[in-house]
Amino acid sequence: MNHDGEPSQTALMAAAARAAHLIVDDEPKIFADTLAYELLGDRAEELVGYHRAHGTHLVLSGARAAAVTRSRYTEDRLAEAIRGGIDQYVILGAGLDSYAYRAEPAGQVRVFEVDHPATQRWKRRKLEDAGIAAPGAVTFVPLDFETESLLDHLVHHGFDPSRPAFVSWLGVTMYLTREAIGQTLAVIGGLAPGTEVVADSMLPEDLRDEAGQAYVEAVMPVSAGGGEPWLTFLGPDGMASLLKEHGFDVMGHARQRDAVDAALWNRSDTLRPQDLSLLTHARASR
Repeated sequence: MNHDGEPSQTALMAAAARAAHLIVDDEPKIFADTLAYELLGDRAEELVGYHRAHGTHLVLSGARAAAVTRSRYTEDRLAEAIRGGIDQYVILGAGLDSYAYRAEPAGQVRVFEVDHPATQRWKRRKLEDAGIAAPGAVTFVPLDFETESLLDHLVHHGFDPSRPAFVSWLGVTMYLTREAIGQTLAVIGGLAPGTEVVADSMLPEDLRDEAGQAYVEAVMPVSAGGGEPWLTFLGPDGMASLLKEHGFDVMGHARQRDAVDAALWNRSDTLRPQDLSLLTHARASR
């Protein structure tokens, strides 16, 4: 979060990548975030403009591939969970996530958007400016992650810890220490049995391909210079170990190529999967 409450540069760039995918990339579309552009407010044209002008650049096409595959994978797993009876969805570090405002199944699930209070105020202003009404099924849960209890704040805002939930935790773990990741997983793992989580991680260097390594070499120093250093890299074994330690059974891992239907990679544009990041789906078993 920036000092004026604007979401972090990472959150803005992710939203810009989702918005730009619908503008820059050809069919088939991997993920349709039809509200991302509007939620960027007066930053939209600036941030999406980079993709318009330089969309074939490895970093920008890589950002789009990462953003849309993780969103598509997560919402596909969420849809399966809703069909299985889960009716609580917790978005940790919600940023400019737009699920609650565009997805038809949103009426079947109560959405808890957890983020810093200043970031939430910024987002709510952008929603209002765009004329997007917050549905009754969405609840904003303001939380200072460094000093306040996630579970206490969820329960205070109507979350039922006796019933399983689906939790998404995207674009965060690389900025945390392994210990901090474990602390959050301990909270999620302590929710009702059957609770599911999808989290992503940056792959260690020995598991990246050439394009993934080039992306890291270009972006990691810039992120660190902006006050958001990458601290932790987790492959399938490392993520599975952390999850098992905190009461989860791993249901699956997916790299970008495997995160979506293979037909979506039959493309005429420059959007390509990279071995850069990992998505992990797990279920709390205790």
